[in-house]
Amino acid sequence: MKESLIEEIVDTIDKIRPYIQRDGGDIEFVDVDDDGIVSVRMLGACVGCGLIDNTITLGVEAILTDEIPFVKEVIVVD
Repeated sequence: MKESLIEEIVDTIDKIRPYIQRDGGDIEFVDVDDDGIVSVRMLGACVGCGLIDNTITLGVEAILTDEIPFVKEVIVVD
């Protein structure tokens, strides 16, 4: 099950990625734990950006939790 879940998360992130790249940043899937918490790494212009919390919460997390019911939260890791 975890393999298909990871594939679904990565596919969804790939849909979001062009919008983040348009602003000079990028996003990379890192892991998902048994509690539905997805870890991502932000790259490029996203590193140090003051709007990263909005991008994660209102963008990435909102889309992932909407499309994949197992996902409960998205966190950024270094």
